Amino acid sequence: MASSKMRVALIGAGYIADWHADALRATDGVEIAAVCDPSKPAAEGLSRRLGVPAFTDLGDLLDAGLCDAAHILTPPQLHHAITLRCLRAGLHVLVEKPVATSCSEAAEMLAAAEENGVRFHAGHNFMGLSAYRRLRSMLSQGDLGRVSSAEVHWCLPFAPLRSGPYGIWPLREPKNLLLELGPHLAGFVVDLFGPPEIEAVHLSKPVDLPGDDTRQQTWRIMAQAGGVDLTLTISTVEIIDDRSLTVRGSSGRARLDFAADTLTVERENASDLVLNPLRRRLDQSWQHLREGLRNTAVQTLSLNRKSPYAQSFRGMTQTIYQSLREGTPPDRRFSGESAVEVMDALDRILSHVPARDLQPARPKPETRNPKPTAMVIGGTGFIGRALTRALVAKGQDVRVLSRGASGPFPDLPDEVETVGVSLYDKSALADAMQGIDVVYNLARSLEGTWQDALEHDVGVAVRIAEACRSAGVKRLVYTGTIASYDMSDPRGRITEDTGFADDMSDRNLYARSKAECERRLLDMHRQEGLPLVIARPGIVVGPGGPLQHWGIGRWHGAGAVRIWGNGLNILPFVLIDDVAEGLILVGETPGIDGESYNLIGEPMLSARGYFDAIHTALGARIRVSPGNLTMFWAADAIKHQLKTRVLGRTGLSRPSLVDWKSRAHLSAFVNDKPKRELGWRPETDKSAFIEKAIGKANLFGF
Repeated sequence: MASSKMRVALIGAGYIADWHADALRATDGVEIAAVCDPSKPAAEGLSRRLGVPAFTDLGDLLDAGLCDAAHILTPPQLHHAITLRCLRAGLHVLVEKPVATSCSEAAEMLAAAEENGVRFHAGHNFMGLSAYRRLRSMLSQGDLGRVSSAEVHWCLPFAPLRSGPYGIWPLREPKNLLLELGPHLAGFVVDLFGPPEIEAVHLSKPVDLPGDDTRQQTWRIMAQAGGVDLTLTISTVEIIDDRSLTVRGSSGRARLDFAADTLTVERENASDLVLNPLRRRLDQSWQHLREGLRNTAVQTLSLNRKSPYAQSFRGMTQTIYQSLREGTPPDRRFSGESAVEVMDALDRILSHVPARDLQPARPKPETRNPKPTAMVIGGTGFIGRALTRALVAKGQDVRVLSRGASGPFPDLPDEVETVGVSLYDKSALADAMQGIDVVYNLARSLEGTWQDALEHDVGVAVRIAEACRSAGVKRLVYTGTIASYDMSDPRGRITEDTGFADDMSDRNLYARSKAECERRLLDMHRQEGLPLVIARPGIVVGPGGPLQHWGIGRWHGAGAVRIWGNGLNILPFVLIDDVAEGLILVGETPGIDGESYNLIGEPMLSARGYFDAIHTALGARIRVSPGNLTMFWAADAIKHQLKTRVLGRTGLSRPSLVDWKSRAHLSAFVNDKPKRELGWRPETDKSAFIEKAIGKANLFGF
């Protein structure tokens, strides 16, 4: 018997697809019917988790007739063409924001929906929050009186602007940052007050991407809609999270924190001058307590499956599909008409920006074809970028493997060749390695289960090694991690002779997976002659690295961190330039096949010393709290039981106190071997180290 539920396809299997899938599974009358993504591993990975068919071709999906609706979750430049195909095939469509790259594209999508008798919805998820629905109701009932002004803020760090990856869509053109984040702000404005008239746009806080390609990190927009004065602010530097909508009226001021799904209202009261301030503060305190307790209860009872972000998708999805089931008009918040008005507002904002600020820098013209003898896999990451540039500085051409055909080296067209090759295609990998002497494998994959890690991390590492042998590569440099060591003993001293535990099932997936990669590659070296050398960088810091480094502690925004342990032991910091130099030496030094090297800098700073140095050098005091490792372990153990026994999840690592103590890097490292055998010379001067690691690292983005 055919299902009576509305069947939905997820087109695009990236990060955001999981949020849509969770929301759809929580929505009545809906079922996920298929997944489509041009990347076969991505499509099959998501389809396995959902138990539905996987497609890599949109035409095949549409021809299969499995779906009544589709969620378009691809990069934005693909939205227009994919949406038109789905609409013309008779599918209702929800498109992730931004729905298009211009108002004209959005208008064409709406027209196609109307012509084909289906609906086009915008994925403006934050308007699905319960707190926003309450604010909307208050305004419609006049509870805030006559509204005179409103402010919408998206103030949240966007680390890729400072530390990459630089090839992602939001950074490809200066306007893309507005198109990526602006729909959240413009959506609220259009829904509450109508289409805005833009009065002025001010850009600030510039940062240069590779190739002197400048991006403005702060956008401040002045506008008016429905007689309401509006200020819209986007700020992506390292700043305290403020994603909020504030509405000021004659009878009250309402503040929606849409990142936390909370709404508080400040009103006047009729008490005398003595009690009036007290009553106002008590009223505010009660509202904050009420909102906080409500959210805590929801997240606790749902085992964190109903976070505010998750709730926003659920509210949006339930609203859209309820109107489809009942045949009622679409809710304006998510309607195609609203989507067009939002894109029109963004177009109007861009029209107020000088043309010079919207032009990406032109790549340096190529004058010769690179002749690479080194390949960097993972060359667009933090270490990979530094390694590639260090190789070029030594006069070597480099081939970089990337997901796309471009990378963060627009200023090096004569020296760096970027090729897009799947890490799951051994034949293509071997072809790309022709003429290459040294392959540096810096690829990494963070997975949720051991089975996924075996496929996407261990399997990829082995496949790259097999391709190296097929192509006759002279050396494979594999980057493991010091996280695989047992670093739980403060009296311990770790050298390259220190082995990993035989049983790593009680270690975190990253440490366990990288250790398994090393084990299998070393087996290939011993049994098949794989020309392998392993390098394990420490906690890497310096220009291009993030402020919020999780090797030091658990971050809560840019202003607070709970460090692993008491933060008094010396950490295995190492400068990014020293790591790049060490990797080159590992790749070039003869007679070291089968060896491993821990690239750890000289003993310099503890976690607390690092944050004290940030305060001294940059004038920024970060709130540092010690983390009780036993309590971390106990909380992890409880979560593990809930995930396995209540949620039925499998393939998870067992929590252990050893793992949590190892995160604090309690054992000291001895870095004699790379200095003795490679001639490696990491920075020895503490003041110079601090200047490179902190002073020149642009940690805050301004």
